[in-house]
Amino acid sequence: MTLAVLTARAGQAIPDGDADRLAGDLTGALRAAGISTIDRLVPGADEVSHLRELARQARDADEPLLICPDNLVAHGSLLWTLATEPAGRSTVLVVADPAGDLKEDRGRVVPAAPGAGTVRHLGAMCVAPADLPLLEKAVDRADLLAEMLADGFVPVATRVRLLHAEQVRTAEELAAARVAISAVDEDAARLRLAVKEQDDFFTTYAVSSWSPHVTRLAARLRLSPTAVTGLSVLFAAGAALLFWQASRIGMVVGGVLLYLGFVLDCVDGQLARYTRNFDAFGGWLDTMADRAKEYLVYAGLAAGADRIGLPYAWPLAITAIVLQTARHMTDTWYGALHDEAAARPAPAVSGGVGALLTAVSVNAQSRRGSLIYWGKRIVVFPIGERWALIAVLAAATDGRVTLAALVGFGLVAAVYTLALRSLRALSMRVAVLDTVDTARHRDDGPLVRTVLSRVGAGRPLPFAAIFLGYALATITVFAVGDPSRYPWLLALATVPVLLAGFPARTRHDGSLDWLVPAALRAAEYLVVVAAGRYGDVPLPLVFLLLFTLTLRHYDLTARMEKGAPATGAGGAVLGWDGRILLLVLSTLIGWATAGTALLAATVAAVFTRTAVQDYRASR
Repeated sequence: MTLAVLTARAGQAIPDGDADRLAGDLTGALRAAGISTIDRLVPGADEVSHLRELARQARDADEPLLICPDNLVAHGSLLWTLATEPAGRSTVLVVADPAGDLKEDRGRVVPAAPGAGTVRHLGAMCVAPADLPLLEKAVDRADLLAEMLADGFVPVATRVRLLHAEQVRTAEELAAARVAISAVDEDAARLRLAVKEQDDFFTTYAVSSWSPHVTRLAARLRLSPTAVTGLSVLFAAGAALLFWQASRIGMVVGGVLLYLGFVLDCVDGQLARYTRNFDAFGGWLDTMADRAKEYLVYAGLAAGADRIGLPYAWPLAITAIVLQTARHMTDTWYGALHDEAAARPAPAVSGGVGALLTAVSVNAQSRRGSLIYWGKRIVVFPIGERWALIAVLAAATDGRVTLAALVGFGLVAAVYTLALRSLRALSMRVAVLDTVDTARHRDDGPLVRTVLSRVGAGRPLPFAAIFLGYALATITVFAVGDPSRYPWLLALATVPVLLAGFPARTRHDGSLDWLVPAALRAAEYLVVVAAGRYGDVPLPLVFLLLFTLTLRHYDLTARMEKGAPATGAGGAVLGWDGRILLLVLSTLIGWATAGTALLAATVAAVFTRTAVQDYRASR
């Protein structure tokens, strides 16, 4: 339950009757948004003490507090949006204004330098429980939001866009604002606003151009976003089975099912935004389902190609899952780094390649619809483009060609994004991994947490890079030669494991330390592949272990991104260090297949148990 308060604005010339009706309209809109407790500050009373007391009550109840000026004329949907931020973060209502004193950066509202503003605050905001102390501290200041921003408040921007909102001071302005409100089809606008404003090229033109019709139908059928997610999983699973069957008609129908499954994958998010039906588990499930569906399709393509006698399909699928997961890890942590830079900017490096790239990127983002804008979005090979490639190539060729194309385009995207983001990160001069539970997101096990990290030697990224380099060299040697001639090479993999554990407790505050989780993930996966190659483990089983490990690691990042509770997900499950040592040992003593199967079963069991517990708790 969110608490709400209507604040009085000085300098109004609205007749008392109109002012009371406006306050009644706002109260009705707030109740429609699910807010049951609404207070109103009385002009002339001790408004500061009253607002501070309401903030304290909200903090004690661990509930957000929605503050709304009593002269705001707005569509009720905007107040509903303020009160239902998906991850429970603070939000403020803003309108585009080049003369504003604020700017929007990656969806967050931050102070703007003179002349650099892009938005203006409309007085309404919903303050999350974690930010209520900032509100209590700044409540007696004339510009409440400015003071909170100066103290580190970084709210999400709720923009007016297709709807209407304005603060009025006279009866004439009130009448004009109500005319503007009535001129907008609120439901149609809400449906259009449910579509992501900036999406990928394929998604924008081949999905979002008609998916709102499906979203409206799903809403009328009273389907939940989670139910739509489940339908998209069924479509992807059907596509994977048809790819495994590998007949020409099966590949064509599989491509169609995959496309329709992707449409439903977009619809679940649109439905959640349209109906404001959010929960932390649903957001987490959507992210996890996306990854599971994609990798299930990889397996279907590989199994189908192998079934009709095409060699190298499973090695390509294994390469694709390793590459794509490592890319996703860099995407997640670079996004978190960028958010941290926007929220708490450090003195940027003037000039240089990084600063130049930042300026070029900002310029490209501002030129929406241009060739450079779409080129920048396509080159990173996002999910829409990947699924379109799979659907088209699977229907026209075979699983091996499709997987080879995925690997090829994925490598190009990986090189492009890693190089440019690293240069930009150096110019940002901020760190992000040090602001979270570092050991949890490194996925350190008991060995690293309790023993190796006590050494406290070295820097995190160089030691993780050594581990990754050794794993890459090992798999390269095993790929081109006879692995049985090099048992010592696999045994020595324990050395970089020990080295990578030494700096686990040191501050991960380097400009490039956001790369550490991706480096550890890639190194672990490569050791899994090397052990499988050495121990002649069936390739589908190697893929299965990689699949369960990716679910484990996506679970960690999805909970951070979606604001889902950690619960048992923070458990180490042996950690990357324990899993590697166990797998290497079992491989060297001749139990590679058994060790791989046991590890896959263990990781899958722990993941499933945690997911089931969280689902029951969310209900």
